[in-house]
Amino acid sequence: MSSVGIVCLFQIFVGVVVMKIILFFVLFGIYGYGVWTFWRGFERTSFNASLPNKLLLSALWPVLLVVNKSYRQNFTKALRGR
Repeated sequence: MSSVGIVCLFQIFVGVVVMKIILFFVLFGIYGYGVWTFWRGFERTSFNASLPNKLLLSALWPVLLVVNKSYRQNFTKALRGR
């Protein structure tokens, strides 16, 4: 393999690694935004406002949002202030 081919493979590898890092930070940012906004609007929900409950429901928001209709409604209340 020529040195040009090795350089091209290296550039592709670096590009893939950089894209994975960027994707990680974007997804982490979206997750963090969801936790923060739900935490701030938690008092608008119908959930018990204990600290462990608040921590658990804030941390698990992506999963609960997908699988639980009641949680989706409360999440919307927390985010939009309804």
